[in-house]
Amino acid sequence: MPLLSLKDLSLTIDEHQILQGISFDVEEGQIIGLIGPNGSGKTTLFNVISGFLKSSGGSITLGGEEISNLSPSQRAKRGIGRVFQNFGIFRDMTLEENILVALEALPRQQRKDLGDLKEVVAGTLDMVGLSDAGKKKAGSLSGGQMRLLEIARTLKAGKDLFLLDEPTAGVSPKMTGQVADIIKELKSNGKTVLIIEHDLPFIASICDEVVVLDVGKVVLQGTPAEVKESKELKEIYFGADPTT
Repeated sequence: MPLLSLKDLSLTIDEHQILQGISFDVEEGQIIGLIGPNGSGKTTLFNVISGFLKSSGGSITLGGEEISNLSPSQRAKRGIGRVFQNFGIFRDMTLEENILVALEALPRQQRKDLGDLKEVVAGTLDMVGLSDAGKKKAGSLSGGQMRLLEIARTLKAGKDLFLLDEPTAGVSPKMTGQVADIIKELKSNGKTVLIIEHDLPFIASICDEVVVLDVGKVVLQGTPAEVKESKELKEIYFGADPTT
């Protein structure tokens, strides 16, 4: 059974059809890349999956449960974690406090099972290479460090499915490698990741499969190598070859 299954998902706003018949499955432990030109519906699809927009038709199932009518908070409780395109961390809090907020939002028994929360916070920051910055305000971090902090915080919030919206946006090449390492670690820990990205080499380096959207539709799906060599992808990004 797929962890996430989208079936004929659609969204219409003010008589404009934004998403049209989107269907694909995400298996547990997969890293799936979601690509497409600007305006193709990628972030809108994330908003529908996480509950910030209600679909006009179709179904969303998570672990076999239909969640289309659940609120964003109810979906989060069922294991969906979102890292937004714009940084969602608390900039006036320290890094340690940012992680602690996520931990304190967990159910009481889950917090108790973690043991000493201070040790958990320290281990989390060490995992993303930020252990030396724990006492610093999050607003003082570089773009790449903020991304790492966001991903780590979402991980410690007990999520199983991560929706990452352009995790390498505004990130240096060096930090991009660290973001990739953290995402791969999520996979090694049995987590499932759906990523929106414009950095195609980054997508190719970490994803099991790639889903291509254009004008609100799935137009292509396959392995990174299959998608890279496809005529359809070249046409979407560069236009049809007039000589063919």
